[in-house]
Amino acid sequence: MASAGKFQVMTLTDAAADRVKELVENSDKNALGLRIGIKKGGCAGMEYTMDLVDEVQVGDDQIEEKGAKLFVDPSAVLFLLGTEMDFEVTKFRSGFVFKNPNEVSACGCGESVSLQEADLSAFAH
Repeated sequence: MASAGKFQVMTLTDAAADRVKELVENSDKNALGLRIGIKKGGCAGMEYTMDLVDEVQVGDDQIEEKGAKLFVDPSAVLFLLGTEMDFEVTKFRSGFVFKNPNEVSACGCGESVSLQEADLSAFAH
């Protein structure tokens, strides 16, 4: 969990935090939060993954913000550093949106992205 003075891999907007809390509260299992990761796939090369978590995995980066809990897969941390997670609702769709400074490009449909590892020197303050 994030605490004062500890760097967080990701941040959440109010809308994203509210949606994560809603998903956890309405889950069929005893979910603790949402696990965020990445996997190879899609036309741009990588896709974000999201799954409800009922058990903390060794190495997960745990984030608690605005009452919502995220668990970041350790293999995704370098690709997600500095990312803001939002939840948007439009006339035709709703879903999580990742504002990721490590994104190089995205496919036209918006379902996959090309990511590079974060430049750690930008975070060394």
